[in-house]
Amino acid sequence: MKIVFYPDECYSDSLCAATIGVFDGLHLGHRHLLDRLKSEAAKQRLKSMVVTFERPPRQVVHPDWRPELLTTLDEKIRLMDKTGIDVLVILRFNQYMAGLSAHDFMKRVLFGQLNVRLLLTGYDNRFGHDRTEGFDDYRRYGEAIGIEVVCGDPLTVGTSNASSSRIRHLLKEGRVEEARQCLGRPYALSGLVVHGEQIGRKIGFPTANMMPADDKIIPADGVYAVMVRTEGHALKRGITNIGTRPTFNGRNRTLETNIFDETGNFYERSMTIYFISRLRDERPFPSGEALADQIRKDKKEAEKRLNLYEQKS
Repeated sequence: MKIVFYPDECYSDSLCAATIGVFDGLHLGHRHLLDRLKSEAAKQRLKSMVVTFERPPRQVVHPDWRPELLTTLDEKIRLMDKTGIDVLVILRFNQYMAGLSAHDFMKRVLFGQLNVRLLLTGYDNRFGHDRTEGFDDYRRYGEAIGIEVVCGDPLTVGTSNASSSRIRHLLKEGRVEEARQCLGRPYALSGLVVHGEQIGRKIGFPTANMMPADDKIIPADGVYAVMVRTEGHALKRGITNIGTRPTFNGRNRTLETNIFDETGNFYERSMTIYFISRLRDERPFPSGEALADQIRKDKKEAEKRLNLYEQKS
């Protein structure tokens, strides 16, 4: 997959069939659209191209706005590379681009500098500075410019369309199993392991306290069955607690993981947590011993759910 950073670079190697969007999460709905893109490109002997953004456009227009991301840019690039797309264009979106109308963006950027001759739009996609235009407008502009415009269709997962907004909603409610169904993979958080208060160690369950990457959604407070990969170690099973540790009158929200069958020191190492299933809400216990008893039950239940997950994977 060739990566182009626009406007620092343009693309003139081949004529292309393209689609444009944020593609946050690169979920099953996105991959459904990309399969259609590859099919359209193959029929017309064009290269397949995805045009996306270095950061969400809204963040450029409103600098104080904080995104709630499902994937970082690096994660999105890695996931996109697995789709079989020929070219990935990453827009370094700026105020100039934000001011372009849909017509001017199609003519100056897509047609003139990225060699796009077919544009596949998502079923609900809007672009251009006022975002009031839709598919019929894009098709009309394309006829004048020299770009064929076609519309994709949504993918239904369960009772609703797979979408980034739906996945964000699910994660905020802790419904990581349903989020996994829409993503086509477990939701993941990565970050560095930092020093904590070592409360888990004191009750017999040492934990790795992770500081996740900025701007990514953290699932709702609770206890989760997870798979964990730490730098230099194989994938392991574990349980993750997200919350304020009310049993010990905690105030700060933490993300702590007990990794099964692992006693190593992970400080300052990178770690990725894959959320498989929600076990329970976080709640206070009358003592550290009562919490330890519950954690033993949590581990048994986590093993059952992780076994089931691995059998289905």
